Amino acid sequence: MAAPHSPSRPACATAAAAGAKPADARRYTGRFAPSPTGPLHAGSLVAALASWLDARAHGGRWLLRIEDVDTPRCAPGMASFIAAQLAACGMHPDEPPWQQSTRGDAYAAALRRLADAGLAYRCDCTRREIDAALAARGIVHERFAERIYPGTCRPRPDGRGGPRGRPRRAWRFRAEGVVHWTDRRLGAQVQDVAAEVGDFVLRRADGVWAYQLAVVVDDAAQGITDVVRGSDLADNTARQILLQRALGLPTPRHLHTPLVLGADGHKLSKQNGAAPLDLARPLAALQAAGAVLGLPPIDAADPATWLLRALPAWAGMIAALGNP
Repeated sequence: MAAPHSPSRPACATAAAAGAKPADARRYTGRFAPSPTGPLHAGSLVAALASWLDARAHGGRWLLRIEDVDTPRCAPGMASFIAAQLAACGMHPDEPPWQQSTRGDAYAAALRRLADAGLAYRCDCTRREIDAALAARGIVHERFAERIYPGTCRPRPDGRGGPRGRPRRAWRFRAEGVVHWTDRRLGAQVQDVAAEVGDFVLRRADGVWAYQLAVVVDDAAQGITDVVRGSDLADNTARQILLQRALGLPTPRHLHTPLVLGADGHKLSKQNGAAPLDLARPLAALQAAGAVLGLPPIDAADPATWLLRALPAWAGMIAALGNP
């Protein structure tokens, strides 16, 4: 992939002149981190736009990270296509994109640290076995609901538990405690990870690194100070905070954006018929994404002008929330 350029850099000065809150670009670093399983659609553009606007309104850096650890699901050439979609909408990262598929050594090192500290363990439970264990407790797994791990393979002081000798084993994190955190849009949040999620997967039995571990390691390595993403990922935050604490890594600030819903009432996705962004009409796509984020109508002749005019509107809207 060609190294990206940054014609959007002057936007920082323009935003400051228009009333956006300036910040030290070395301190604020945001990112957009799509999975290259298909093109960006209206829902993913909302998250991309919000992360770009927040970074530029703070005078900060905006990075692109391709979350392609689940390589069997990734489409060839999709990372470059996503970068082209963002560029058509006037959004260019400040550094060449990272690809998680090249970061296995970093994830392995983090897993070793957790295992050495007694915070990660091997698990050979199948999904069917987990559902059966939950059903025995009167818990029926529902679609889109969290599958709470019952702790079958968690090692216990009495020597019981642990994997049963199967060759393919996952790694799980030993989740403990209640996590409190504050979202810049949603406000105070709390989750009892042990009760609501259970010990969660760090590496799957097929060797694929789990999202939770990869995102925590990469956010720290890239110096991410602010995570701006869709509200569907808000309930992942507590798990990531637990991992950050266990690994001695900083916790970024978070802002979770509204979602675009599909015809079935669920989050718009490729699975429920989301159409790819129309690269021939990027301005219309930005205007629709801005409306979802709550921005006022913005008159502009092209994407670059629209983005510049959206910056002070975003800065004012975020300031009104009380967590700029």
